[in-house]
Amino acid sequence: MNIEQQLKSIIRDVPNFPKEGILFKDISTIMLNPEISNAVLDHLEKLYKLADLKAIAGIESRGFLFGYPLAMRLGIPFILIRKQGKLPYDKISFSYELEYGSATIEMHTDAISEGDKVLIHDDLLATGGSAAAAAELILKSGGIVAGFNFLVSLDFLNGEEKLKNYTDNIVNLARY
Repeated sequence: MNIEQQLKSIIRDVPNFPKEGILFKDISTIMLNPEISNAVLDHLEKLYKLADLKAIAGIESRGFLFGYPLAMRLGIPFILIRKQGKLPYDKISFSYELEYGSATIEMHTDAISEGDKVLIHDDLLATGGSAAAAAELILKSGGIVAGFNFLVSLDFLNGEEKLKNYTDNIVNLARY
């Protein structure tokens, strides 16, 4: 079984969450299976081992689950991208629009050096808003968006189109 088949065999569908009419893709089941979790990390490590990345940025909070272990396997720093007010040190912010309202994410000012190639990782690509906001933080810090990586993509929401403004290097392990 390839990685997409493995993920699709274990990701749980939760109907009507968080609201009526939504079919939620629950990745918590991956964490219950060390074999598939390690297969995901093995796959990601092979993909990015020779990519000359300087860091991986994970989007709060599920982007931390595989982003941090991948960074450790590659021997590079892991950058926390968090919701406003969660980081203690000097930070930069970026605000963006959500379907109903807006959000702000932040990153420490010393997380990236000029010209650093950074991979942005999150669990799920939906509309692409939070990933695009993370890319803006990377660019604002002088970094280069080397690519995006997601465990799951909800292709019908066209989030990938928004991210192509930053790079064509967009990897989705399982597509729905």
